[in-house]
Amino acid sequence: MTTYLSPSTPAAAVQEPVPTGPGARARRRRPGFGWLRRWVSPVAIVLVWQLLSSTGVLDERTLAAPTQILATGVEYTASGVLPEAILASLQRVLLGFVIGAVIALVLAVVAGLSRIGEDAIDPPMQMLRTLPHFGLITLFIIWMGIGEAPKVALIALGVVFPLYLNTFAGIRGIDRKILEAARSMHLTRAQRIRHVVLPGALPQALVGLRQSLGIAWLSLIVAETIAPQTGLGHMINQAKEFLQIDVIVLGLAVYSLLGLGTDAIVRYLERKALAWRA
Repeated sequence: MTTYLSPSTPAAAVQEPVPTGPGARARRRRPGFGWLRRWVSPVAIVLVWQLLSSTGVLDERTLAAPTQILATGVEYTASGVLPEAILASLQRVLLGFVIGAVIALVLAVVAGLSRIGEDAIDPPMQMLRTLPHFGLITLFIIWMGIGEAPKVALIALGVVFPLYLNTFAGIRGIDRKILEAARSMHLTRAQRIRHVVLPGALPQALVGLRQSLGIAWLSLIVAETIAPQTGLGHMINQAKEFLQIDVIVLGLAVYSLLGLGTDAIVRYLERKALAWRA
């Protein structure tokens, strides 16, 4: 709507319309320190933990104090043991995740875009996802030995199913009217997949991505119990032999922080890729 001014109309009388709705609220939001609230409860837990350790309620032979774990982390970082272990574990997770993600996305696209593909792919995927994949460790060792292959395979298997299920559901959840509109615009099949199907399935696929990353780190913890020679699992196993509780808890804490870090990266990508949803 256009506003016409007469020469006698005062400038103060003309006001710009105030945007409303969720998008407008997001645009009007001022930067603050709300993100600090997410750290209140973790910091409180660590402080209580330290207090219980300092007062002797928690025996250091059962659970090391946070200050002791921090000192061990500094020592292992300075000696190069911790960075080397983290690098080895990251390489395993990255390789297993890439393999599992590629398999999941290819299968989800084929099953989601074709009834024949769905009939061929979805039933065995639904059957296999009910298997506890950690129970396949013995078979993986028999088939692949005790090297890197069974570790990577276990991680990849953990990644496949949540990413496949969410991407498949995202593709099938696209409004048929949008697809019909794309056909009426004479878009080719490849163009429909690129401009309609993939963007429409992206929100659900990113949910599956976050779930897959979480399971990838859980799978890594189990995988690194298979005759580890490097990685955080190797460091924890060595500490277990000498009852080094602080080293064991340090390794578990690093696993947790790495998982939180990768999840934060995906959440950042989600905010950027789905900015239009605001």
